[in-house]
Amino acid sequence: MSRLALSSATRRLQQSTTHCQRPFSTTRFFSALSKPSISGSSSIYNPDANSFSASRTRSNQYTLRRVNFSSLGVLRHRAFLSSTVRPSAKVVQNARNDEEGKPLLVGISERAAERLREITDPTTSPTTTKAENPYHHLRITVTSGGCHGFQYMMSLEAASKIDAEEDTVFEAEASVGPESGEALVVMDGPSLELLSGSTVDYTTELIGSQFKIVDNPRATSNCGCGTSFDVNV
Repeated sequence: MSRLALSSATRRLQQSTTHCQRPFSTTRFFSALSKPSISGSSSIYNPDANSFSASRTRSNQYTLRRVNFSSLGVLRHRAFLSSTVRPSAKVVQNARNDEEGKPLLVGISERAAERLREITDPTTSPTTTKAENPYHHLRITVTSGGCHGFQYMMSLEAASKIDAEEDTVFEAEASVGPESGEALVVMDGPSLELLSGSTVDYTTELIGSQFKIVDNPRATSNCGCGTSFDVNV
């Protein structure tokens, strides 16, 4: 992606600023089959460094915060990762290209796809009328804020929340398991420009399971508070 394209995306996102949030100690995650059990991160788990987790708000938004694995006494090996990142996904709505004509794409790992299908299974929708499944897809948004300028946000949404003009929808490869839900990830244009080339993964660690954004080629650094990242523009 050209510097001009990234500059355009950052200008659209830099409309407001927020202060960094203090790190917190994670207490309990939802069980592997509970809803909605999602979170996000801007980095791959590193046993020799800090990693990231997320907390849920009443509006079903997830704010990234850093967890110091060393202070929690986590065993230093990669056995806690439950998914091998396999960035495979197709665009099913509103494909986008950068200013050089290259497609803007993100991957969805096999484990992330499996978990999304469990969450979005319409047979377990919490609605009483079953008219619309509120857990139809996972939206990932880059917002302006934090010490370094940008932060990841994740939320589960109903299908009616998808904007046909503004949003790009990605779907993982077809499932071979019993899940009847869909593995859909939705991003708006500016967010996709900053996350293109990254992968949505789902990992299991000692303190819980979570969705993560990994291998983001645009991110050059992360804030000390763990809630934001920076890009070259």
